[in-house]
Amino acid sequence: MRAKKYITLLLVLILALSCKRVSNSDHSVDHRSKLKQVVDRGVLRVVTDFNSTSYFIYRGQPMGYQYELLQELADYLGVELEVHANNSLTEKFELLQNGEVDLIAVNLTITRERREIMDFTVAHAQTRQVLIQRKPDNWKKISHSRIEDSLIRSQLDLAYKTIYVQSNSSYAKRLYHLSDEIGDSIDIREVDEGVEKLIEKVASGQIDYSVCDENVARVNETYFENIDISTPISFPQNLAWALSKDSDDLKATINNWLIYFKNTSRYAVIYHKYFRNKRSAEIIESDYYASTSGKISPYDALIKQYSEEIGWDWRLIASMVYQESRFNPQAKSWAGAFGLMQLMPTTAQRFGVKPDSPHAQHIRAGIMFIKWLNERLSMIKDFEERKKFILASYNVGLGHVLDARALAVKNGYDPNIWVDSVDQFIINKSDPKYYTDPVVKYGYCRGTETFNYVVSIFERYEHYKNLVIP
Repeated sequence: MRAKKYITLLLVLILALSCKRVSNSDHSVDHRSKLKQVVDRGVLRVVTDFNSTSYFIYRGQPMGYQYELLQELADYLGVELEVHANNSLTEKFELLQNGEVDLIAVNLTITRERREIMDFTVAHAQTRQVLIQRKPDNWKKISHSRIEDSLIRSQLDLAYKTIYVQSNSSYAKRLYHLSDEIGDSIDIREVDEGVEKLIEKVASGQIDYSVCDENVARVNETYFENIDISTPISFPQNLAWALSKDSDDLKATINNWLIYFKNTSRYAVIYHKYFRNKRSAEIIESDYYASTSGKISPYDALIKQYSEEIGWDWRLIASMVYQESRFNPQAKSWAGAFGLMQLMPTTAQRFGVKPDSPHAQHIRAGIMFIKWLNERLSMIKDFEERKKFILASYNVGLGHVLDARALAVKNGYDPNIWVDSVDQFIINKSDPKYYTDPVVKYGYCRGTETFNYVVSIFERYEHYKNLVIP
């Protein structure tokens, strides 16, 4: 049965590849190399896990070992990073084979079956697989020797035990091999749940055993004190990222970067932050660890309430508030803006807000200012496009954005499109050639700040959409 299961999976994935090759025989086939596609697109598309080590939101900011490595890689390639979050290995493989992502960025072990259908980078880390089991209920009150007597320490003792692991994972494959090695049956249950969810179930007593990479297990051990992770079930293994078979040049580029980057102090800092830092438990237990709490900030309820008044996704407003004040109600700027929404004194006065006003009034005033800007930019009919102009106006002032629209018209660009159109002229408003143009009424501005402001808010919004329920 085990052999049939893996042969079936292999045939399905090979068939998916074959279908892809057939579909690529039409006129839409992209003959550019994979690296050139990424560079020309200006975006590296990746899929990774959402959990306490790979990718998560903490106090409004995207974080994670995989996320930070990927951001470093994207910066090296000179492209933007587009992250898809998915904890199903099967679905990750499908995204790669369908060409929807360029890279699977998780802790993948390299197997013969996987090599048949995809390529792998050099290792980004090494670890071994360990058994996750629960200490006895009264473990804090009994001797170490009695605790040891209650735990599995020999792989032979896994016979007839029920172990839950992620479907189609290397953990399942290792257990099938181990069952053969010990000459006894292991009840292996493959489920569509992430490794951290299974660890939580062991800790809570819902299941007795699971398997996990040791580096991830050590992180989870800091906040599930009653789990034991000291029984290895594999030799040390390399962990790599996966690419499609037609990615030779992209793979070579990533490999060269990884070999270099792993020897830098920056890599050491990233690895230590997520796998050797005991403060990890504080993050996971925080009310603002979004993967478990669903919260971004202490002000989510207020942001949701007032965002409904203007029909905006509250997560976009939350990203804006983070950009303005990092959710710090005491924040003040060099220019005099204050509070969560960083309203300038004249704008705050218009909407009846003072520095010591309640947080709700600050957020409502910011929302009312957005509503006011929306009315004055109603000539931009596409609501989603108009949001970019509104955010830019919130940052730099409506007059400068109207100037940039006028410059766009004069230079043959669409004044109702932000990206690669009006945003370029907001940047150009720091150049005398443009800010002295007769169509410009409000003169010089540091448009690069506004350009980055809009980009940052929407990039963070994409992370919030990945990990926080609407």
